[in-house]
Amino acid sequence: MTDFIRVFTPLFFIVFFLTAFFGTSFIVSKRIGKNPNVLPKDDSAYGLIGKYFKIALFLLFVYMILLLIFPQDISLKFNISLLRNNIFKYFGMSLMVLSLIWVLIAQFQMKNSWRIGIDEELKTELITTGLFKYSRNPIFFGMLLSLIGLFFTLPTLISLIFFVVSNILIQTQIRLEEDFLLNQHGKDYLQYKAKVRRFL
Repeated sequence: MTDFIRVFTPLFFIVFFLTAFFGTSFIVSKRIGKNPNVLPKDDSAYGLIGKYFKIALFLLFVYMILLLIFPQDISLKFNISLLRNNIFKYFGMSLMVLSLIWVLIAQFQMKNSWRIGIDEELKTELITTGLFKYSRNPIFFGMLLSLIGLFFTLPTLISLIFFVVSNILIQTQIRLEEDFLLNQHGKDYLQYKAKVRRFL
């Protein structure tokens, strides 16, 4: 089981990044004629969130590589023994796979409105159909599910910290986006916000 997790978790996040970030970014950029990654690189609060996102993703990538090279050392370091049962591991891996499918469906349903960050140059359509009928932020929800899945698959203090930090960053980013969407879509967004929960 340890050998399978050693290969599965790094491979999962590689596929996740290649499809949900780079792949979708490439497709959307071809459609709209610009890079959909609009996170600022300044020293504003919003720019700081983007910077911390990138650092968190880089550290997660490093953690996955270390797991691949040193499976015993990484999987046993700061482990939470209460959750080391194989049932939790199967649940975690299933959650990870479902989270990727969920994110890709949500991105497909966003069409040309998908962005990494807040696009203040182009007005995007307010998507309220598909998964967006049940969640205002299905992509962020899927990202958090993948990290919950990682925690159950690899129950260590480090994977728990990744989830907690990412949750704080995502919660902050969501509130920034909500303010922007309210300014951009006004009453339509207020009505949508009243009917659909932030996550589920």
